[in-house]
Amino acid sequence: MEKTDELVGVAEGVTVAPVDPPVRRVRSWPHGAALAIAAGAVAVPLLAGTEWLDQPAVQAWRTVCLAITVQALPFLLLGTALSGAINAFVPAELFTKVLPKRPALAVPVAGVAGAVLPGCECASVPVANSLIRRGVTPAAAFAFLLSAPAVNPVVLTATAVAFPGNPAMVAARLLASLATAAVMGWLWLWLGQEKWLRPVLRQRHTGHRHGGSRWNEFRLGFQHDFLHAGGFLVLGAMAAATFNVAVPRSVLDTFSGSPWLSVLFLAGLAVLLAVCSEADAFVAASLAGFSPTARLAFMVVGPMVDLKLIALQAGTFGRAFAWRFSTATTAVAVAASTLIGGALL
Repeated sequence: MEKTDELVGVAEGVTVAPVDPPVRRVRSWPHGAALAIAAGAVAVPLLAGTEWLDQPAVQAWRTVCLAITVQALPFLLLGTALSGAINAFVPAELFTKVLPKRPALAVPVAGVAGAVLPGCECASVPVANSLIRRGVTPAAAFAFLLSAPAVNPVVLTATAVAFPGNPAMVAARLLASLATAAVMGWLWLWLGQEKWLRPVLRQRHTGHRHGGSRWNEFRLGFQHDFLHAGGFLVLGAMAAATFNVAVPRSVLDTFSGSPWLSVLFLAGLAVLLAVCSEADAFVAASLAGFSPTARLAFMVVGPMVDLKLIALQAGTFGRAFAWRFSTATTAVAVAASTLIGGALL
């Protein structure tokens, strides 16, 4: 009877509200499971006492893996805390007031603003994610993501200490990193597509909700971002440690003789080693057999593209974005390092 009445109502011209199609839920990555699996994979070699785990290669693997994780963890905590604070306490309209209205001008401003965050790439990913959700144009957020781990005062000071009496190396790193961040931001404005980002990122986040607890929002945001990025951080550290153990030292000497191959090799090595930006200058300084330009490429590429950063970007922004963005960033960073390094070094 109810169905008949509905049909009669429609026949008599009664307006029926359209029914929205069912919304397909997008399953998020099981952050807790990813973190537990990755942490368990690291804990087994650390805690087990079997003989094969005491082999030198395995000991070196777990040492490198633990070192990368412990080195990056404080900055990951800093980044997720800052991301949660931005989400809960900073008014949404602040970002639109600080950045220029034109996206093309907002990109270099955001790149220069990256100098205020004294952290590594692990910290910049959740902060950039929070900025996008607060309405900042993705191009400016990505410029900040690339510049923050490369041009902040801590990194530049470490570079000056690692290369004493060579201020040109510090200037070259600053200029090449800023140039790469700006170019990548402009490339996103020109070629980037929002469909490459995860659907949840395309929904503008309005920040604090009236009537809710800001500290509770901060806690929930911090917990989500840390569990999200922590698992991918550990997985990236495991991959980098595997490369450190598997590739013999003699391979480094093979490529150091060619100027072009040395630049490409150290750029690729920076991606695989995943050294934190606060420490990569000392690693570059130890590669004395390579040219200054090649070592500059190592320091410019590393904070912008490495295994753990690709994993963090894939988990935060989606795999479609991570592979495109990391490939383009590597090419731009190598080109900027070659041009600026050739002119200053």
